[in-house]
Parts: sequence; structure tokens; C-alpha cells
Amino acid sequence: MIETVALIEHGTPEFRRTNLALFAAGFATFALLYCVQPLFPVFTRDFGATPVHASLALSLTTGFLAVSLLFAGSVSEIVGRKPIMVASLFVSAGLTIVSSVAPTWAVFLTIRALEGITLSGLPAVAMAYLGEEIHPRSIGLAMGLYIGGSAFGGMAGRFLSGALSDAIHWRVAIAVIGGLGLLSAIAFWRSLPASLHFEAQARSLRALARSFAGHLRDPAMRLLFAESFLLMGSFVTLYNYAGYRLVAPPYHLSQTAIGAIFLVYLIGTFSSAWVGNLAGRLGRRKVFWATLVIMMAGAALTLAQPLPVIIAGIAVFTFGFFGGHSIASSWVGRRATSAKAQASSLYLFAYYGGSSLVGSAGGLFFTAFAWPGVVGLVVALLLIALAGAIALARLPALAPPDRLS
Repeated sequence: MIETVALIEHGTPEFRRTNLALFAAGFATFALLYCVQPLFPVFTRDFGATPVHASLALSLTTGFLAVSLLFAGSVSEIVGRKPIMVASLFVSAGLTIVSSVAPTWAVFLTIRALEGITLSGLPAVAMAYLGEEIHPRSIGLAMGLYIGGSAFGGMAGRFLSGALSDAIHWRVAIAVIGGLGLLSAIAFWRSLPASLHFEAQARSLRALARSFAGHLRDPAMRLLFAESFLLMGSFVTLYNYAGYRLVAPPYHLSQTAIGAIFLVYLIGTFSSAWVGNLAGRLGRRKVFWATLVIMMAGAALTLAQPLPVIIAGIAVFTFGFFGGHSIASSWVGRRATSAKAQASSLYLFAYYGGSSLVGSAGGLFFTAFAWPGVVGLVVALLLIALAGAIALARLPALAPPDRLS
């Protein structure tokens, strides 16, 4: 009872500090990660990279991030949550600045791969921190605000890199985003309250394997990990190749204009918090499936020719994605009764695995079938995800009911 009272709740100064810190962390992580995405056509021009090879600037990062997440959460179980997250942000921002002066494509990709490793110290650990420190009544809103910061960072990173690459040079764009990452790291370090409910664990490889196996034995967790892979795989695929479509006839958009389209990420900032709060009140299983239907509708709209309809489709797709991710990620935190960092790590392993594998595979569909091929792949993934959401809704809840409902 005492521990429950001590948990951070909505409306308190600690809640505001936590959300300021994690909004800054989400902003930095996603700005640093995704600033290269609108630059794929530029990499094709400057380095001679094909669309599939250009996508490695993101897919290598997310691939190394996915694997490293399995270990970052476990390290945080030993040394603590905040030290890992602070180090992750500072080192990742530094690597982004260094990548801006990389002399060759191979060196640039190597730095981006290293950044995938260093970024791993934030996402899974942040989810575990929220699961430990935030009251169950407030965790949906807190997770939504964190994901909102991620959405804002993803939007700002993409928009700034596109605009600055047109106005000055893509290297300047990446250096500026690295500098913003450093400022965000400072804000996070100074604002985040210390962990009050973290208990250090002396983890052996055998204990680590047992905790991973325990999560994988839960059918709901397996479904949530699969949803994570499918959600992020479809989302990144659509965004990866939208730029190639829009720089070509009949649109001929500049990098600045393509970057401006990513302003629809502001919708994700809203939808993650709003949908997360709605799911907290109505039940996750009653809301989650609807976000997948919204994503499919948005993807279908992008098949139209008028540019305003394409942008509207991307906006609808983005609304659905961030709402669905907000629900699924908070669901994992509530479903896990122990080793929350490992549960978060598995969720994010699948999440960034989908980004890396499906994001690059989408280039093959784009090369072979143009934009309809990309949309066909995305809709197929989301239909599988919808089947998984229906299966989730039919599983029994854990006690107390809000762990699955």
C-alpha cells in the first residue's frame, strides 16, 4: 500500500518532470534515428546508392538497435535505469555529429551501425522506468506522452534534415540534429527523477534466459511482440519510399517539401497520448484493432494521384500507427509481472527488427512494382496484425483485470 501511494501520478510535480525528461529523450532518440530517412534520394545522388542500399542508412541502425536492446535492458537491471539512458543519449548525439563528416558511404554506414548500439540504452529502459515508477492509472498517459515526444522528434529530424539539405547541405543538417540531441540529453539528465522502485539484480546468463523464456511462454506477449514487428515494419516501409515517389514525376518535390510532409508526425504526437488515454479508460483490447484499420485506410488513400489526398493518407496512417504503438507498448509494461526491462527489450527487438527487415525489403517491392507494391506489402502486414489483435482480444486477462483489458 505504501509503495502504491509513492508511485508517480498525473498532476504531481514529479509527473511533469518525468514527462518533460522522457519527452526530450523520445525527441532526441527519434530525431537522431530518423534524420536520414528523407535523405535517401540524396544518398542515391551523392553516393550512387540504389534505393535498397540507401535504406541501409536507417536499416543498419535499426537492425543493430534491435539486437542491442536485448542486452541494454538487462544491463539496466544491474546498474540502474537513469545512468544507462543518460549515457545512451550523450554518446548517440556525439556519433551523429561525427557521421556528418564521414568521408565515404562505408564509413557513414559504419557510424550509423554503431549508433544503433548506443541508442539501445534508451527505449527499453524508458519503458521499464515508466512501468516501475508511474501509477497504473497514469501509465497510459505517460507512455503516450513519451511516444508523443518520439513522434515530434521523428518529425523534426526528418523535416530539418530535408530543409537544411536543400538550403545548405545534408552534412550540415545531420550535424545540427546531433547538436539538438546533445541539448535534449542535458534536459533529460537534469529533469528525470531518480528511480525509487528500482531494485538492482545480480543477473546471470541463466537467469536472463529464464526471464526471456518466461515472457515468451505467455501467448499474449508473443502476440504483442508480433504486433510490434508488423506495426513498425509497415510504418517504416511506407515512409522509406514515399520520398522516391514524390521526387519523381508528376510531383517533382524538393527535399524541403518532402521534409515538410513529415509535419504530419504532429498528428502522432496527439494520437499517441489521446488513444493511449482512451485505451486506459475503455480497455486496450477494445481500441487496439481499430488503430490497425485506420492504418490500412490511410495506406489505401496514398494510392490516389492528387498530392493532397496522398498527404491525407499519410496523416491518417500516422494517426493509426502512433495510437496502436502507444497501446501495444503500454500493454507489454502492464502484462509483464517481473523483469519488465526484458519484456520491453523483446517488444522493441521485434519493433526495430520490423523496421530493419521489412523497411529494406520494401525497396524490392518498390523497384519491382513501384508504389502499389509498397502499399500492397503494407496492407498485407496490417491484415496479419489485425488477425493478431482479434486473437489478443479473445485471451483471458491476468489479475488484476487492467493487465490485459
